[in-house]
Amino acid sequence: MDTTSDAARLHRLFSALREALSAEIIGQSALVDRLLVALLADGHLLVEGAPGLAKTSAIRALAARVEADFARLQFTPDLLPADLTGTEVWRPQDGRFEFQPGPVFHSLLLADEVNRAPAKVQSALLEAMGERQVTVGRTTYPLPPLFLVMATQNPIEQEGTFPLPEAQLDRFLMHVRIGYPEAAAEAAILRLARERAIAMLEAPSVPAERISEADVMAARAAVLALHMAPAVERYLVELVLASRDAARYDPELARRIAWGASPRGSIALERCARAHAWLAGRDFVTPDDVRAMAPDVLRHRVLPSYEATASGWDGERLVQALLARVPLP
Repeated sequence: MDTTSDAARLHRLFSALREALSAEIIGQSALVDRLLVALLADGHLLVEGAPGLAKTSAIRALAARVEADFARLQFTPDLLPADLTGTEVWRPQDGRFEFQPGPVFHSLLLADEVNRAPAKVQSALLEAMGERQVTVGRTTYPLPPLFLVMATQNPIEQEGTFPLPEAQLDRFLMHVRIGYPEAAAEAAILRLARERAIAMLEAPSVPAERISEADVMAARAAVLALHMAPAVERYLVELVLASRDAARYDPELARRIAWGASPRGSIALERCARAHAWLAGRDFVTPDDVRAMAPDVLRHRVLPSYEATASGWDGERLVQALLARVPLP
C-alpha cells in the first residue's frame, strides 16, 4: 500500500468532514474542531453551554457522517443505571435471562445534561468511559472499539442538578465551553433553518457520505505516528508539572492552585496536541498545538484553592496564567 497516498486520502476525508460539519453547525467552529480532536484522540468530550447552541446537533451531524451507530439519552433525576447500561430480562419460554443492551453500547453516545442524573448513573457512565466495558451481574460486556461520549452540561438552572465531582471530570479528555454566535453567524443560522424547512417540504434528504470505522482507526494511528520533538514534549510535561508546583514560576499563583493535573492530563494533552497538528495538515507537533489544546484539556483538571475561588479564579484562568508563565522551548 502507498502510505503517502493513503495519508493524503485520510486528510481529504477529515478535511471534507470538517467543512461539512462547519456548514451545518454555524458559529461553533471550536466545538466542531474539538469533536474531531476527540474522535481522533480516542477520548470523550464534556461540552458546557447554554441551551440552543447546537450541542446536540453537532454530535448528530458527526454521527450522520461516520459509519457508527448513535444514541441520545436525556439524563433526568429519576434515571437508573440500568437505563444506561441495559438489563437482564427473563425469557420464560427459554427459561433463562437475556441481556438487553442499553444506549451505552452505541459507538457515539450523547449524554444530554449529564449533571441532571444522580451519582449512580454518572458513575455507570464514567466507568464505561474509562474501562470500555460494562458489567451486569457476573458478566462483562465489551463496548465498541469506536466509542465516543459527548456529555453536555447546562451552566444555568443549577437547582436539582448533581454536579460532577472533580475526580470524575478527569475522565473526560476535554471540557469545552461554548458561547453565543456572532451577529453574522446568527443571520446565517436563520437562513440555514429556512432552507432546511423548505427542503424537508420539497424532497427527502439525501444521506451524507460516511467515513468508515476503518478509516477512523487508520487516522488515529496516523495521529499517534506524528513526530513530537523532545523539546516540545518537555514543554508539555513542564506545563503539567507547573500546575502541581507553580511556585517555581510564581509563588502567588501556587497559592491559588489547590490541585494540579494528573498524568492522565499529560496523556490527554499529548493526544489532543497530536490530533490538532494532524488536522492542520502537519506531520509534526509544535508548541502552538500544545498551547491551543491546553485550556480545554486542563481547565477541569487544575483546581483553584478556596481563596482563589473567592477571588473569582477558576480553572480556565489558572491555565491561562500557567501558559503565560511557562517559557516556550
